[in-house]
Amino acid sequence: MAKLTFKTDECKGCGLCVDACPKGILQLAKDKINKKGHHPAECTDEAACVACTSCATMCPDCIIRIEK
Repeated sequence: MAKLTFKTDECKGCGLCVDACPKGILQLAKDKINKKGHHPAECTDEAACVACTSCATMCPDCIIRIEK
């Protein structure tokens, strides 16, 4: 199982990671807004993550860290 960490205060809510996830387990938070005024990315089911790193690769701000 992988552990995902997001620097939520630096996320600009672009959604590129959400689109890149082959498992469909990422989303933009509907109930949270960060310091920049954006809905940050979050994982809905960390147990389903296969640590493919597609999300981290697509993130233009490098806010996603994946530990295997």
